[in-house]
Amino acid sequence: MKIPVAPPGNSINQALAAVCSWLAGVMVATSVQAATPQMLALGEYLAKVADCVSCHTAGPGHAPFAGGLAINSPVGIIYSTNITPDPDTGIGQYSYDDFSRAVREGIAKDGRRLYPAMPYASFAAASDSDIQALYAYFMNGVKAVKQTPPQTKLPFPFNQRWVFKFWNAAFANQKTYQPRSDHDAQWNRGAYLVQGLGHCGACHTPRGLAFQEKGYSELSPDYLSGAVIDNWFAANLTGTDASGLGRWSEAEISTFLETGHGGHGSSVAFGSMVAVIENSTQHLHKADLDAIAHYLKSLSVKNVKTTYKPIMQDQLIQTATAASGFERPGAGLYSGFCAKCHRDNGTGKPPHIPQLGGNSMVLSENASSLVRLVLEGGKAPLTRNGPKPKKMPSFAKKFSDREIADVVTFIRNSWGNTATPVTPRDVALLRQVLQK
Repeated sequence: MKIPVAPPGNSINQALAAVCSWLAGVMVATSVQAATPQMLALGEYLAKVADCVSCHTAGPGHAPFAGGLAINSPVGIIYSTNITPDPDTGIGQYSYDDFSRAVREGIAKDGRRLYPAMPYASFAAASDSDIQALYAYFMNGVKAVKQTPPQTKLPFPFNQRWVFKFWNAAFANQKTYQPRSDHDAQWNRGAYLVQGLGHCGACHTPRGLAFQEKGYSELSPDYLSGAVIDNWFAANLTGTDASGLGRWSEAEISTFLETGHGGHGSSVAFGSMVAVIENSTQHLHKADLDAIAHYLKSLSVKNVKTTYKPIMQDQLIQTATAASGFERPGAGLYSGFCAKCHRDNGTGKPPHIPQLGGNSMVLSENASSLVRLVLEGGKAPLTRNGPKPKKMPSFAKKFSDREIADVVTFIRNSWGNTATPVTPRDVALLRQVLQK
């Protein structure tokens, strides 16, 4: 490392600033080279908070962090990169400054702009000390793997990475998190984790016309209000009563993040959230899970069209029949195929099989996740402290689009639930996308 020399004509202050900057770089480099076990442990923990392994591992049986996972984006498939310390195919030649710039600004060592599938806009909120710990871990605690992932080849104009300079200027404007003095330490810790390395908004915040997140904190009215990603609907995490976390307690949210089960309506994690819980949140400290729950419970209510009105236990089973005495569309299919597990009254068999009456996922404004679960089936997460996961079978070959629309609409409007109906066209479009 060369000592910088100020160009002729520069003031003494500029020269001193250059030297101070160099000394800071030396201090960081030295601290990373002499990384303590405590720093490595912190870096490993923060990598779990950020769930780096889920995106940067090609799948089961593949080397962790070696990249190659195909990530579906609105403009095409983006392949994750190798972030092991291999000097040729990974980040082994990255300095701390290179690493920090990539993680928080979306700029690779060679100057290429990273696609926003990498949530650098959220990681920008991370503190310097946490980024230093992450760097120490990836350089000293991760096994180097020589593997070149497939090259991302998006159509024009999205293959022109230089345009993301302007995208970043317009949308990636989050700064290092600054604690709010009007909230307590637990709230600030939760906000820091959710907004920063946890990057919850990357899935749960709706996107704008330029595919940007509509906000990175509670100051935005759209933040964490739910969004479609990879044909799943990531849940509303605000205080909304029916489809959000309004009826969940802080303890229920914390337990759900740890086990993938529980919460109001005895919910079970599904879709992309399964990997998040298995690889990330189940490993978080209890204090951090509680802090996240505390922060989420503070988010304001969003106006939505779905509602839930609890009804008496002896009325639950009667909802299959309309007031006129005729069976409602979808009721027969539910009774024949769904009630065995979820019961005629929609109460399920907690904690393994979720309750459907009052379930916030069932009451989501967007029913994509419920339709996709009926089409493809699913599996609950496997966690250290949670129950043995159960599988839901696929009904894609058993039910027509009309039948799936009817049974999902029935579920969304029974046992006190009130939500917009699902149409056969909704099912057909999703089925077509999933078959590609």
